[in-house]
Amino acid sequence: MNKEKSTRITVSGINFASLLFLMLLFLKLGQFGEVANWSWWWVTAPLWLPIVAVLITLLIIGIIAVIVKLIND
Repeated sequence: MNKEKSTRITVSGINFASLLFLMLLFLKLGQFGEVANWSWWWVTAPLWLPIVAVLITLLIIGIIAVIVKLIND
C-alpha cells in the first residue's frame, strides 16, 4: 500500500492587534497610567478598528464605482 504523508502547516500565535488589545486591557484593569482613564471604546479599538477601516474602504470604492458608471452611461 502506498500511504501518502499529508503535510499540515499550522501557524499559531498572536497577531499585533490582539497583543495590543491585551496590553491595553491589562493596563486598564490594573489602573496603570493614562490608559486607566481611557474609554472602553479605545481599549477595544485594536479589535474593531481594522474591520471599520476595511468597511469604509469598500464603501469608498463602491461609491467611486457608481460615480464612474454614471459618468460612462
